[in-house]
Amino acid sequence: MANAWKEKGDIDLAIRFYLTAIQLRPNFCDAWSNLASAYTRKGRLNEAAQCCKQALLLNPRLVDAHSNLGNLMKAQGLVQEAYACYLEAIRIDPHFAIAWSNLAGLFMEVGDLNKAMQYYKEAVKLKPSFADAHLNQGNVYKAMGMLQEAVACYQRALQARPDYAMAYGNLATIYYEQRQLDMAIHCYNQAILCDSRFVEAYNNMGNALKDAGRVEEAINCFQSCLVLQANHPQALTNLGNIYMEWNMISTAASFYKAAIAVTSGLSSPLNNLAVIYKQQGSYADAIACYTEVLRIDPTAADALVNRGNTFKEFGRVAEAIQDYIQAVTIRPNMAEAHANLASAYKDSGHQEAAIASYKQALCLRPDFPEVTCNLLHTLQSVCDWENRDTMFREVEEIIRRQIKMSLLPSVQPFHAIAYPIDPLLALEISRKYAVQCSLIASRFGLPPFVHPPPLPVKAEGKHGRLRVGYVSSDFGNHPLSHLMGSVFGMHDRDNVEVFCYALSQNDGTEWRQRIQAEAEHFIDVSAMTSDVIAKMINEDKIQVLINLNGYKGARNEIFAMQPAPIQVSYMGFPGTTGASYIDYLVTDEFVSPTRYAHIYSEKLVHLPHCYFVNDYKQKNCDVLSPVCPHKRSDYGLPKDKFIFACFNQLYKMDPEIFDTWCNIVKRVPNSVLWLLRFPATGEMRVKAHAAARGVSPDQIIFTDVAMKHEHIRRSELADLFLDTPLCNAHTTGTDILWAGLPMITLPLEKMATRVAGSLCLATGLGDEMIVSSTKEYEDRAVELATNPAKLQALTNKLKEIRLTCPLFDTARWVRNLDRAYFKMWNIYCSGRHPEPFKVKEDDSEFPYDR
Repeated sequence: MANAWKEKGDIDLAIRFYLTAIQLRPNFCDAWSNLASAYTRKGRLNEAAQCCKQALLLNPRLVDAHSNLGNLMKAQGLVQEAYACYLEAIRIDPHFAIAWSNLAGLFMEVGDLNKAMQYYKEAVKLKPSFADAHLNQGNVYKAMGMLQEAVACYQRALQARPDYAMAYGNLATIYYEQRQLDMAIHCYNQAILCDSRFVEAYNNMGNALKDAGRVEEAINCFQSCLVLQANHPQALTNLGNIYMEWNMISTAASFYKAAIAVTSGLSSPLNNLAVIYKQQGSYADAIACYTEVLRIDPTAADALVNRGNTFKEFGRVAEAIQDYIQAVTIRPNMAEAHANLASAYKDSGHQEAAIASYKQALCLRPDFPEVTCNLLHTLQSVCDWENRDTMFREVEEIIRRQIKMSLLPSVQPFHAIAYPIDPLLALEISRKYAVQCSLIASRFGLPPFVHPPPLPVKAEGKHGRLRVGYVSSDFGNHPLSHLMGSVFGMHDRDNVEVFCYALSQNDGTEWRQRIQAEAEHFIDVSAMTSDVIAKMINEDKIQVLINLNGYKGARNEIFAMQPAPIQVSYMGFPGTTGASYIDYLVTDEFVSPTRYAHIYSEKLVHLPHCYFVNDYKQKNCDVLSPVCPHKRSDYGLPKDKFIFACFNQLYKMDPEIFDTWCNIVKRVPNSVLWLLRFPATGEMRVKAHAAARGVSPDQIIFTDVAMKHEHIRRSELADLFLDTPLCNAHTTGTDILWAGLPMITLPLEKMATRVAGSLCLATGLGDEMIVSSTKEYEDRAVELATNPAKLQALTNKLKEIRLTCPLFDTARWVRNLDRAYFKMWNIYCSGRHPEPFKVKEDDSEFPYDR
């Protein structure tokens, strides 16, 4: 009776009858043995073991009891005791196939695959119809990488037991791993037909269907799995993955969170949820997810790299470096970890270590486009010009190939502006990054925003104001704030209402405090996700939204969500964004001539004079004092020599301009070239280049980068500034002109190559400082250096006009910017698409809008 109830699955009732039988006949060894089996099925292992031992006391030759006791010992981690039980069963009956199979299973668990295989072979030799042994032998073959032999074993298991669901499932898994998806799906189906409650078969078939492109069927499989086991973590994760690929981010996140809630040992939902958090700007949450992954598996090198990447984006570079170092310690051949370590070293100013790590990554993976491109940029930053032309050709080929394949280019837009590449190629790079930002934006799943109506804010007696928003991560000690500090408070408050949205935390500096105090509205949104920021901007009814970052330190997905009807790029990125969601680029006629409009995606807004603003008249008037507090000797500069200077970062230099500089120094007796250690690791290379060109290394003088105020003031210790044509002096250009130091600049085609020329024109002295060829550059520099009277006259004029020229008239510049914003709004209100225009210095468009 007990056996009958056990066969029917009512184990509790079976146990009652076994106990009754034993009560009636205490020496009934088979009853004790069967009771042990029933207890085992209920998970009552200690009681099962006691029953087995009692059965063996009554009949020491009961091989089933020895074998079952071995299984119970193994389940409790008592390997030696289990081994002894199996051996005893085999000693009593060498033909007992089950004991041989159990002994094989013991060796498989401890990783001795050879002995496991030996004993499974013995089991199936003794009992050819032993389906379980065939199945497990197949598992051993699979673990040994012998997949065809494994398939044969699973097929023999099915011959012995045609309804063996597990054999179909294991056979399907091999087919899946071999990418024979149709065969895998067929076998998973067969497994489910054999056992309709086979949970793993539903989940695994879902994976096969998804990979075969049958996504709706895959979803049905995962859902069937969850019907059988509502807390199945893999099925929840797999559904999350599908919704992630469909850009249904909130739905995907809910499945990942559900998976995490039901298991503490599965990494994949944590990794995937971290990706979502990171994309949404929730760096702290992403880091927490990766940290949990590492708790599960401290040797998970991928998680270390991913957490390092998040630390790096979060500005915590030192912690990123530690994660990358730990990752390469665990997996020395992990090229990605070496590459990311190199990037972190580069960002923290350790260029030599960065170069070494990039080269190591390329040794491990020669076809690694991102590393090739980043290595080039790092070499450029320290003036390592060996194989420069070859590397640039290689990088350009990489970019063109990636664009053709619709891949995100390995060269970032901010790097491309300083590369000698076709401006149209630079435009394509920006376009690809803009599309990537749109993709990130789409993952937030926001519906299109409703914008303020295109109605004049002043017409017909209205007294409204144009609502203008600035978005930046650089409200703090950053060149942008040094240049624009007064701008946000200078807008005409009768007509313009200004909102500043700070993407970075308060750095406590005077620059942040000043902007925060002077801007009409200043909101720290650094802790908010991008979708929340976009909603806030839209709820603030911003009419003109300005991106002050471009592609450096930006969260451009905010702009891709289009929270405002008019969106503008200004100042942070001297090039085109390539973004369909950016309507205008604020520039000027010299920097972005209409003849070059085809290299920009935005409509060009030409401000009068110069687009590049500065704050020196408000913040650095002490520079106008005729007495300089610094002496040449303070910086190791010779008192009696002519000093050419360039304070640009070294990555802006190239062999051609350095050749020109060396020619100039050789043509001007008793002259030196003053450069900055920007970075310091470039100094030795630059001096070696000079020596190779016949210039004594002593004629190249390097000094450290100084604080802003000192940097501007000491600039006048030089005699003439030599600009870099490949990428001009921008902020540095305004610094030296305010200090009264003349420059020579050679404009090219791209925006970043023409900024210094615009600065010079806005002083009114552009004709004396702008040249049109490399030869003219060299000759003009030599002429000024060898004609002291002419140079002194230029220097005097530059110093005299600083308080009156348009370049340093911040209030005048802001009035023109207000005019530009109102013109943009006028065009919008008229129902026209964005169009290029030139701002006039009158009130024909401002403050009226019509």
